[in-house]
Amino acid sequence: MGVMAKVSGKRLRRGAALSVAGLVAAPALVLGTGTTAQAAASCTTSAGPHQKQVEKFLKRPVDGKQSAADCKAIQKFQKAHGITPTIGYAGPLTWRTMNTMLAQKAAGKNPNKAGKCPTNKGRIACVDLTRQLSWIQDGKKLKYGPVPVRTGRDGAETRTGAKKIYWRNIKHWSTIYKVWMPHAQFFDGGQAFHSVTKSMYNPPGSGGCVNMRPADAKAYWKLLKNGDDVYVYGRKPGT
Repeated sequence: MGVMAKVSGKRLRRGAALSVAGLVAAPALVLGTGTTAQAAASCTTSAGPHQKQVEKFLKRPVDGKQSAADCKAIQKFQKAHGITPTIGYAGPLTWRTMNTMLAQKAAGKNPNKAGKCPTNKGRIACVDLTRQLSWIQDGKKLKYGPVPVRTGRDGAETRTGAKKIYWRNIKHWSTIYKVWMPHAQFFDGGQAFHSVTKSMYNPPGSGGCVNMRPADAKAYWKLLKNGDDVYVYGRKPGT
């Protein structure tokens, strides 16, 4: 804005004329064949390596063949969770996301059935990276969850092990990522529980924090306090 303020009125008028010319030319680009917009809306006719698994997940006829209806259903799933390219291809990332959802559903109300999260600590927040699940338990009693979470991407993994919440900020501003981190509860360096508005399945993952849906992050804020235990284990698919 500072540069524009120093430009003379004559140069501004010339710039405005160029801008108008650009706007007039734009429709030709949009309406022409082979545009970016059209490419984004395209749907592949190719069956993916996980075609049958994806068809079954989406409750489509399981024949391993890509149909127009299959592609639209896969596209809808991809768009909802930020999986690109959104061309309806039943590839590894799409199936990995679906498989994680199935594992989360299978956990039901007994996410610690295998006993991997300590039950001798009292109130503790558990994070299972493998299933991308978190919950709060008190001893063996489930207090909240399990809920889906979005943990660190490859190269910025959420660190495993026993932790403790050491600092909380209800409306934290990240100086690294320049974003708000509502209901932030830090438990390991710069890694924290906090809410985000994107899908929990949006790839490739966070910068190391445990992302949560707003309602879940708010519930964690009410249930946890400084000094409470956190236990992170497993390995996120794709890392």
